[in-house]
Amino acid sequence: MAEPIIISIDVMGGDKAPEMVIEGVKLASEKQKDIFFLLFGDERQIAPLAKAKGLPETVYKIYHTDEVIKADEKPSAAVRYGRNSSMWKAIYSVRSGEAKAVVSAGNTGAFMAMSKICLGTIAGVDRPALAAMMPTSKHGQPVVMLDLGANAECNATNLVEFGIMGTVFYRLLYKVKNPSLGLLNIGSEETKGREEIREAALILKENKNKVNYQGFVEGFDISSGKTHVVISDGFSGNVALKTVEGTARLIKNLFKETIQSSWLAKLGFIIAAPALLKLKKRMDPRLYNGAMFLGLNGISVKSHGGADALSYSHAISVAADLARHDLCEKIRVELEDLILTPESIS
Repeated sequence: MAEPIIISIDVMGGDKAPEMVIEGVKLASEKQKDIFFLLFGDERQIAPLAKAKGLPETVYKIYHTDEVIKADEKPSAAVRYGRNSSMWKAIYSVRSGEAKAVVSAGNTGAFMAMSKICLGTIAGVDRPALAAMMPTSKHGQPVVMLDLGANAECNATNLVEFGIMGTVFYRLLYKVKNPSLGLLNIGSEETKGREEIREAALILKENKNKVNYQGFVEGFDISSGKTHVVISDGFSGNVALKTVEGTARLIKNLFKETIQSSWLAKLGFIIAAPALLKLKKRMDPRLYNGAMFLGLNGISVKSHGGADALSYSHAISVAADLARHDLCEKIRVELEDLILTPESIS
């Protein structure tokens, strides 16, 4: 029998923690029988919840902690004073080798800062990046985008490293042999964009053996599925992500208003209900939960703070898949012999 994949869970992190987290762990344990969970948090709350939710005692171990990182706590304060918190302890278990990955729905800034300090970066990685999945118009082909906010400013080398890491991430998660890669820009022409973006494009072209670079992509290309992976600096990526989320909410609200506007619209909704429910399932954001901090010496997955149990279980699945395929080692290998200075810029 194969060794279990050990995943650490910050049980106290998240808007609906700890109950939602335990429910998510239960769902994940039912879908993937090879996961063993290390549950960090208040044992007085976790133990009765695990029993009430029917979580088998054979799939988890509780590590009691009294401290919790608050949602509004500053990352600097969390790093300095939160070494006895459920979040830090869960992350540290990956550093110590006890666990293969960590998942938290807690304070994003604190989780990112703690993960970077506790785990450190992979040799050859200047800066880690935050990567996440989003649906596209191509069924069964989500897009992975990075960086989504970890680095507001990036140089060409950073962008190239993001491209390598994003390619490896997509290959392992979605079993695509040679994922296509695009560089987010204000136009598809080679002369467009800031200097570091154009320089990164030249370097990516020099590394055809490592990345399937397809050129510049624009904002509307993200959801079209033009490429499997889209890379950008953290500022642009975060703006793009929140614009997509805001547009999705707008469409949802306008749709509700339209349906409620007349009896004829309500009748039309009833007739179209099966197709609309199918669309809703395909676009369900819970199925894309689980942002990954790529470039660290350990697998660190951030769940959305407002996640429900199904959404959280998906974040756990992402962590487990990456742990099974040894993501960090594969990124380290891909970064070896990387050409960082194309002849055209020397």
